[in-house]
Amino acid sequence: MLGLIGKKIGMTQRFSDDGEAIPVTVVQAGPCTVVQVRTKDHDGYDALQVGFGSKREKLASKAVKGHAEKSGRGPFAVLAEFRLDKPGDYEVGQELLVGDLFRNGDMVDVTGTTKGRGFAGVVKRYGFAGQSATHGTHESFRGGGAIGACAYPGRVFKGKRMPGRMGGVRRTVQNLQVVEVVSEDNVLLIRGAVPGGRDSQVVLRPAIKAAG
Repeated sequence: MLGLIGKKIGMTQRFSDDGEAIPVTVVQAGPCTVVQVRTKDHDGYDALQVGFGSKREKLASKAVKGHAEKSGRGPFAVLAEFRLDKPGDYEVGQELLVGDLFRNGDMVDVTGTTKGRGFAGVVKRYGFAGQSATHGTHESFRGGGAIGACAYPGRVFKGKRMPGRMGGVRRTVQNLQVVEVVSEDNVLLIRGAVPGGRDSQVVLRPAIKAAG
């Protein structure tokens, strides 16, 4: 399904008809430009490559600039591909606007990079309860405890939840509600947990599970 690339702006709120305050995330969704139409005969699959934002020309290679010039625009800040059944319905250089793809009340899937939290212990990273703060516990109140058995199996199982780097990973949050579409500003107001920090790039698609 065709979607849009956007940028997370911040948060605000809207009020429903019955006075409920609805927290929403403001996402600038597009305008995006069709950069390339991929077909099964030529590329092995059907898809639409779109670009969003702009990049300083001195930061783009000649190959990137040449690829973008086919759409009549300068180098893009980010490119993304959307698999489509009929990509031939679109042409290179065509502009995709938020009002053409989304409506108030639609459900969307949002993909982005979560906020990086750095190196974290098991209490913050996984919600471990920690150990008792009495009965002889010494300097390990937030420790994870034992990580394996003794002679057998004599190793730590793969996937064991231990301290480590937290966040900064690609995640998709499904079935978020579009509260309002502000077409003139290319903005979506979305209710739900949109991954990433302020000014981070996100990809929005119609919810794949919405019908169910």
